[in-house]
Amino acid sequence: MTQFATCKDTLIVLSGGMDSVTMLYDYQDRIALAVSFDYGSKHNAREIPFARLHSQRLGIPHLVIPLDFMQRYFRSSLLLGGEAIPEGDYADENMKSTVVPFRNGIMLSVAAGLAESHGLAHVMIANHAGDHDIYPDCRPAFIDSMNQAVQNGTYARLSVEAPYTHLTKTDIAFRGKALGINYAETWSCYKGGEKHCGRCGTCLERREALAVAGIEDSTLYE
Repeated sequence: MTQFATCKDTLIVLSGGMDSVTMLYDYQDRIALAVSFDYGSKHNAREIPFARLHSQRLGIPHLVIPLDFMQRYFRSSLLLGGEAIPEGDYADENMKSTVVPFRNGIMLSVAAGLAESHGLAHVMIANHAGDHDIYPDCRPAFIDSMNQAVQNGTYARLSVEAPYTHLTKTDIAFRGKALGINYAETWSCYKGGEKHCGRCGTCLERREALAVAGIEDSTLYE
């Protein structure tokens, strides 16, 4: 079993997107292990390399856990083989097609088991306020319930922490700016092409957040 420095007691769920990469740098002094999940999304192959890059840069061990059953058995436009990713703002009704049912519940359950196996005390996830309307498993009530379930279901009474729950994407961009993060080394686009499409909900949210935060957007768009 891997042994970590005693001051580092947290596992982070790290996608390679803006939010989780910001959290990685924001809480690097606490993070002992970063975990990415390859669940068959259209953009997993684009974002996981960035998760690995930033973990290596900070000297934080990084694991990739395959959850390929989700692609085979779940229905979502976010998954390979699913319908086309819709374009437009997150507020639009069609963005609900990108929901992967109970994705964060599954990932947090695996992460809690890993954390307890490695003698860690906390699991951290980077959901934020912009997710809440569309994704039920990003809402504060879900995080609170999952935290209680993980505490009750582990001998060490691990906690689930979500420090960005009430922050907007723009708030996170401002935090990343202060940390000196190069957001060109993150991935957002749900389509997972060679470049960001610039038109899906997550691309539009990314562009707006960077612009409001006064960050030069060096993202390559179609």
